[in-house]
Amino acid sequence: MPRRSSTAAAPAPDSGTQPDAKAATKKAAASKTSTTRSKLAKLGLQRDIDLVLHLPLRYEDETQVLTIAEAVARAGIGEPAQVEGVVTSNEVAFRPRRQLVVRVADDSGELVLRFLNFYGSQVKQMAEGVRLRVRGEVRGGFFGAEMVHPTVKPVADDTPLPDRLTPVYPSTAGVPQAYLRKAILSTLDKVPLPETLPQSILHGELAQLRLTPLASCVRLLHQPPPEVDEAALSERTHPAWLRIKFDELLAQQLSLKRAQAARRERNAPPMPPVADGVLARFMQTLPFALTGAQQRVWAEIRADLTSPPPMHRLLQGDVGSGKTIVAALAACHAIDAGYQAALMAPTEILAEQHYRKLSAWLEPLGVRIAWLSGSLKAKDKREAVARVESGEAQLVIGTHALIQDAVTFARLGLSVVDEQHRFGVAQRLALRAKMAGEGQETAPPWTPHQLMMSATPIPRTLAMTYYADLDVSVIDELPPGRTPVVTRLVSDARRPEVIERVQVAAGQGRQIYWVCPLIEESEALQLQTAVDTFETLANTLSGLRVGLVHGRLSPGDKAAVMEAFTRNEIQVLVATTVIEVGVDVPNASLMVIEHAERFGLAQLHQLRGRVGRGSAESVCVLLYQTPLSPTARLRLQTMRETTDGFEIARRDLDIRGPGEFLGARQSGDALLRFADLQHDAWLVEYAARAAQHMLQSFPEAVEAHLHRWLGGREHYLKA
Repeated sequence: MPRRSSTAAAPAPDSGTQPDAKAATKKAAASKTSTTRSKLAKLGLQRDIDLVLHLPLRYEDETQVLTIAEAVARAGIGEPAQVEGVVTSNEVAFRPRRQLVVRVADDSGELVLRFLNFYGSQVKQMAEGVRLRVRGEVRGGFFGAEMVHPTVKPVADDTPLPDRLTPVYPSTAGVPQAYLRKAILSTLDKVPLPETLPQSILHGELAQLRLTPLASCVRLLHQPPPEVDEAALSERTHPAWLRIKFDELLAQQLSLKRAQAARRERNAPPMPPVADGVLARFMQTLPFALTGAQQRVWAEIRADLTSPPPMHRLLQGDVGSGKTIVAALAACHAIDAGYQAALMAPTEILAEQHYRKLSAWLEPLGVRIAWLSGSLKAKDKREAVARVESGEAQLVIGTHALIQDAVTFARLGLSVVDEQHRFGVAQRLALRAKMAGEGQETAPPWTPHQLMMSATPIPRTLAMTYYADLDVSVIDELPPGRTPVVTRLVSDARRPEVIERVQVAAGQGRQIYWVCPLIEESEALQLQTAVDTFETLANTLSGLRVGLVHGRLSPGDKAAVMEAFTRNEIQVLVATTVIEVGVDVPNASLMVIEHAERFGLAQLHQLRGRVGRGSAESVCVLLYQTPLSPTARLRLQTMRETTDGFEIARRDLDIRGPGEFLGARQSGDALLRFADLQHDAWLVEYAARAAQHMLQSFPEAVEAHLHRWLGGREHYLKA
């Protein structure tokens, strides 16, 4: 059956229309077009190819019509039905509230259409005697079978049915589905989709995937025939979706591998080893031996620092595995070679912990260290910036204040970024630009080495996709003397027992963290606050000194409380998640996490890592409130079952998905739109091999593929 065109004929111009009226009409149409374009741009649809690759979320089957009796017989099954009938009555009722009630009938029966929100134009559209084609879910109502807010289309007796499933596209307010469908179909007809995958690769290393041509896959997904497997389309397992997912993963691999190759072509500052420098003296003063894993990753980093290409390495290590000492070794190596090193952390409390630790290690050896953070007084900040710019400061430690415009390094040779995924995408890109000297009048003739550290292990699949341009080192061994942390799940109803356990632990000379998720009361979430908990524990725990630290304390007050806890002048520290990373108190062997069901897995794992740093047996109590959601139950079970950071990261990926796991959600462009790494991970290795082959032998195909899929958005993938 032929499809009816949805393009209406343009009305003939009226010879009597005044020029001003014509101009006003033209201006209004141009304004409407501009507004629609801006809304399309919000969806990322700026080029014709963007529209072509804007693929459906799901489909509606409008290819068949049921009789009203057949639709009523299927009422309650939860699936939409499409019927045709003539309007027999149309009234605006006011009981129990204002609503439009329309009755339609065919030879088999009658159906009520109910609209709780409607316009006057809809009342006219569904006037008595009009034939309607309506689609919606049939259910039992007070006056019989009804559809609430169905889709409605006035039709004639001979209006043909569509011969394709109707696509439903991702959209935004102000961009109706009808407009999107029309725009996409008209673009589809004029945009060619030549193959960017070389035939030798398609029929060679990718032969077993049996990939079908992209053009036919795209057309099928936009206009699927009724006989297609609708479940396979919806679940994205259809061969057409396989090709789309592969091409998207290939674009990502090409982009990241090309970035890696470009980096290898640049020059890094030369850093030959120095026999009797700061590094050698630092190694001699270490009160402990490096673990085998620390020695292995240090050898990898040292080899990078002495090689011409800039290092671009991710150092992964579980909580407490000793990444900071490795970063200190790298900084010493850079300083010995006559360059500056910078260490940036996402929070002031973590940056300050690094500053205190590295100052204690390196200042006795003569290393000049500068501290930069947003909370510094103007005079202190100016002095610190001047020391950095002159080169007097050999090691610079701070928060994202390091990447502000006012900060210019004299001879930056090494950048270390801790917990890099916790920075926003824009901050990560700004840091890269700063490291490369972009925007400086006299940029250095080199690109600094960059070391990123993360205590959130990246599952292998994510490392291959989002970190394909990085070399990865893993510290997979904890220092000797660390005891495993026992994790217990305890209902909030047993709070008095937990407080008694805190009293006993403190009586044995141990210290305790009590972590709360909020500072001030939120009735909506019913969370107990850190301030209230502090007051309760201070009044309940006899003979113990209780401290309080949270994000709203001044840096000085925060440092004073942490220092007192470190010296065991405070036995119980009530804190918000400011102590999530960077805090190292070996005598602390008990942690209580309030409302543990509200925390993510990565946060719970980081928090738990604050205990178990000494030789005493350590316990982490996850205090939760019932009822638990299925997701919260999964998270708490995972924490009880394992302390392995990689296993926790794998389960976290399963629960949250890659976007939230990577902290990349706010970028939009950084995430895969079609491939789902929880189900399509097996495709990544095929895409990586094909990308390597194309980069070596088919540079023109690489350009065409990247232009089609990324169109100038490559930089987001590298953030």
